[in-house]
Amino acid sequence: MIAPGIPLTPKPMGAHTTITDLVDNYFLAYNAARLREACQLMASQILQPDVVVGVTLSGALTPAGFSGAVLAPLMEAGFIDWIVSTGANLYHDMHRSLGFTLFGSTPFVDDVALAEQGLIRIYDILFDQDVLYKTDRYIAERIETPEFQRRMGTAEVHNRLGRCLFELEETAGITQKSLLATAYAMGVPIYTSSPGDSSLGMNIAAGRLRGNALSIDAERDVNETAALVHHTKRNGKKSALVIFGGGSPKNFALQTEPQIREVLGLQEEGHDYYVQITDARPDTGGLSGATPSEAVTWGKVNPNQLPNTVVCYCDSTIALPILSAYVLSKVSPRPLNRLYDLRDEMLDNLTEEYLGTVHANRNEE
Repeated sequence: MIAPGIPLTPKPMGAHTTITDLVDNYFLAYNAARLREACQLMASQILQPDVVVGVTLSGALTPAGFSGAVLAPLMEAGFIDWIVSTGANLYHDMHRSLGFTLFGSTPFVDDVALAEQGLIRIYDILFDQDVLYKTDRYIAERIETPEFQRRMGTAEVHNRLGRCLFELEETAGITQKSLLATAYAMGVPIYTSSPGDSSLGMNIAAGRLRGNALSIDAERDVNETAALVHHTKRNGKKSALVIFGGGSPKNFALQTEPQIREVLGLQEEGHDYYVQITDARPDTGGLSGATPSEAVTWGKVNPNQLPNTVVCYCDSTIALPILSAYVLSKVSPRPLNRLYDLRDEMLDNLTEEYLGTVHANRNEE
């Protein structure tokens, strides 16, 4: 017999309603209820000490101001252990650190007039085109330095750029740290699944034309993220993914499990927790709208953990600050895992187990 659920009898809202009261007692149906379930799952299970939390970011979240205001506090509280982001989010993350301002406006403007004035539009956000040119110049100058003159994974590129921004922000007295600077300080590795698909990647490509030795090691990223999840599970911890949007970052984070089990042939069951905020429909067959139950068929999600999955069909710019405010008010800070510092060790352990399996299989043949 199916239980009917919870009574939908919220009390009249008062003048002093808190974010936790709003979520717990007024988000009762439809996607509000899914957001409540995501918040409560995060607070009660995902942000426990034995869970390693990966976050994926797609869509223009950093231009909207979520870097220092929302994502940085989550990292500082130990609530984010690793990130897969579009390169665009990381590129636009730099603007405020360099002293530039982005402005909230309206989407109902004359774009031809904006172009004539040298203004760039991201829906209802406006900024001067010089912001792009000067950010490009900053990146070009940084990657010309000796520390960038070799092949490296995106986590290392972002960590080195994050250190540069951290030092710049410290010197300038900027108290609200950028995503990259905070990740550097907290030891949170940030990966980009499509490193050429952004102005950051474009600047690295232009550097190659100038003779710059920096190149992106995409294979390192694939193996490093798989090693991160492998390390998590082999050390008796659980793996959680919190997905904002979808696209390439979503797949790159989820494919860690098929990489371990299907490609490397190592025993693995899939991610243990899965929360997604998306506005994409599942019936078009695209990855952005694909459900966690579909991910089970690929070995991306542990089939025994489907009750620990939530999909909320909502704009990330609504859900991210609500979810963040909820967990920051309900959950005590966790110790930092500083997974960036463990990258080589984790990759060595994965390599050793994989090669041991390969040798064992050859001997059986």
